[in-house]
Amino acid sequence: MPGSPATNCQSARLVHRRRLALVAFAAGCAAFNAGDAAAHGYAGNRFFPATLTTDDPFVADELSLPTVSWYRNGERPAEGQTDVSAEFSKRIIDNLGLSIEPTWTHLDRRNEDNKSGFQNLEMALKYQFLTSAEHEAIASIGLETEIGGTGASKVGAENFSVLQPTLYFGKGAGDLPEGVGALRPLALTGFVGYGIPTDARHTTASVDEETGEVEREVERHAQTLAYGGSIQYSLPYLQANVFDTGLPEYLSRLIPVVELSFETPVQNTGGERSTTAFCNPGFIWAGQSFQVGAEAVVPLNRDTGTGVGFIAQLHFYLDDLFPTTLGRPIFPGVAGPSF
Repeated sequence: MPGSPATNCQSARLVHRRRLALVAFAAGCAAFNAGDAAAHGYAGNRFFPATLTTDDPFVADELSLPTVSWYRNGERPAEGQTDVSAEFSKRIIDNLGLSIEPTWTHLDRRNEDNKSGFQNLEMALKYQFLTSAEHEAIASIGLETEIGGTGASKVGAENFSVLQPTLYFGKGAGDLPEGVGALRPLALTGFVGYGIPTDARHTTASVDEETGEVEREVERHAQTLAYGGSIQYSLPYLQANVFDTGLPEYLSRLIPVVELSFETPVQNTGGERSTTAFCNPGFIWAGQSFQVGAEAVVPLNRDTGTGVGFIAQLHFYLDDLFPTTLGRPIFPGVAGPSF
């Protein structure tokens, strides 16, 4: 039998209170997750995923393990080049971080013995000086270093170091008018760096067996301009900030992306001046504590390589996985000046 009006009213109030408690709990969880995730690539509502081949504009505690790529390089004849790398990034203070990246290379050479070995160790110090929630913008400056002599010369590792001051940036389109809402999930990231070798030239001496004369060969090492970036379309942003797509959750986490990277010599070294250029279309699937990415590797000229290769990466957000240990800055709560 139905209860009395007073009993029904009390039941309704109890249900309402329970609903309010659930809403408050959900809001608290969302606020916790948003604050926890802010360390890895957030600017307001915009999440910038860690891209596979171009440098990120943010500072974070993260681990890429592994990153695997294969393509036919620009040697003549072209060699099948397989690279396997790992990158560990650690915040020192809130907006200053250090990363280290070793890479192992295998060269599949036609009609010759294959070669394998490590490339020179790469390190980078990065300072995130701008984070604009309103404009979904991030900017950082950094110094990338390739430490000469730490790799194997048989796979192309040089015996000199390269220092590369770099500017990184990211910008989301979320501040576009609502009338063009379908464009608001777009985002761009980019970088511009200038590579300076610590040894401008290297002289090799050899003795001519017939004449006995000493011959010297000078190899000049060019300074280089490195630049590139990514174009992203974030389905998570579309779902959360524009309209309900109706897609299953596993599809609504996809971020289609196209990465472009270039390196151009800026000095005449006596050889051919050529730009290496790649276009890498693919996708990134972003979860709560990790992401998975896969892209095609498309060399844009013969000096870069031939055919189409691939790159795939498993990437972990350490600030979500280990928020009280590996996922926090060495000096938490400390930040340098920022805008």
